[in-house]
Amino acid sequence: MTAIHKFIKNDVPIVLDIASGAVHAVDKLVYRILDFYPGHCSDYIIDRLKDEYAKKDIIEGLEEIKQLEAEGLLFSKDIYADIASGRYNDQVIKALCLHVAHDCNLSCRYCFASQGNFNGERLLMDCKTAFRAVDFLIEKSGIRHNIEIDFFGGEPLINLPVVKKTVKYGRERAAAAGKNIRFTLTTNGVGLDRDTIEYLDDNMYNVVLSLDGRPEVNDRMRCFAGGAGSYDAIVDGIVSFVQRRADRSYFVRGTFTRENLDFCEDVLHIAGLGIKSLSVEPVVSAREESYSIREQDLDRILKEYDRLFDECLKRAGTPEEFSFYHFKINLYNGPCAIKRLSGCGAGNQYIAVTPEGDLYPCHQFVGEKSFLMGNVFDGVLDSGIAAAFRDAHVYNKEDCRDCWARLWCSGGCHAGSLKMTGSLLKSYRVGCEMEKKRIECAIALEVLSRLKGGER
Repeated sequence: MTAIHKFIKNDVPIVLDIASGAVHAVDKLVYRILDFYPGHCSDYIIDRLKDEYAKKDIIEGLEEIKQLEAEGLLFSKDIYADIASGRYNDQVIKALCLHVAHDCNLSCRYCFASQGNFNGERLLMDCKTAFRAVDFLIEKSGIRHNIEIDFFGGEPLINLPVVKKTVKYGRERAAAAGKNIRFTLTTNGVGLDRDTIEYLDDNMYNVVLSLDGRPEVNDRMRCFAGGAGSYDAIVDGIVSFVQRRADRSYFVRGTFTRENLDFCEDVLHIAGLGIKSLSVEPVVSAREESYSIREQDLDRILKEYDRLFDECLKRAGTPEEFSFYHFKINLYNGPCAIKRLSGCGAGNQYIAVTPEGDLYPCHQFVGEKSFLMGNVFDGVLDSGIAAAFRDAHVYNKEDCRDCWARLWCSGGCHAGSLKMTGSLLKSYRVGCEMEKKRIECAIALEVLSRLKGGER
């Protein structure tokens, strides 16, 4: 099993110890030694490198590597496989994705939710169902203190009165149960008037706002039912919310397709609006769609990530700095063991609830009847579906178990895997290559930013 991953970014050699997560900016000699170590003895390595480096320097490099190895920071043992099958066995649910609206005031071309109705009727959740969902979450959260409800759609602001009543009810019920409840909301921005902005800012722990970037790019995909673009209708509200929000949790999320493979320009456009926390992510769609990303697009996409990396590094530590979600990584206090194995916890710790109260593994599976897990009113979850998601971890995925990125990407999105490969246990190669590039950029941005700031 692969133990380390090494790469060079902007002429800086970087080595990742996969199991421990330790990252090392090394000199070129140590980087070269690792071409041969630990598979060959010291004499062999010295002989191979004697024409490039002095013997004493090679010996010092070997000693440095062996010291890191002794400290568990290089070639460390992978302990995660041993705990993979036992995670989620407590059957605790910590978060619900509450679909308060299966309806939308936009008609986005790439919408996975069939323009908001998830291939069903256009419905709004009533208070009875929303309140029962809150009770269900509290009942299923066990001894967990912190729980969360994510308001989703469709467009949840269409059903803002139920959102507000659910927040009030949720806080009362959580307090009575001795728990702390947080609320988040995802919106397309159409309903962001002054009062709504104030309410969301005051009551939501996190808010996700949708904007694809430049006006012509956004309006090509994110349009109203009649075909008119949404940029002019949403940008002022999004900017107003961000200005009020200041440095508290939010991010503006966009999607790129093969129709805007120069997506760095869209990231920079969003950042130019004064938005400091953002993401522009690759579309996940059926292969036959004209805007679907193809294998032949991959080289261009990877170069675009490099271009975006250079821009992020240039801006690091300046007033123009912004946080790009996929280039954000914590090298000192990274994801917990469970998250490293399968990311989001869909189907186990995280469940989606439809307006009728039906339960699905996550929002991207809503409407797929083979993934219907139960209903909040009966409170029983399909254990077989939960087990299928529990088993979809990186050590059960053939393409993941020996991949250097496995403990950072956590196997990728379950829905993306199913949509692109037909299986929860297979990986979508194009998606994997993009993710590996993003992880390298994230690690290098952290390392190079510190070097730029004078840290060693």
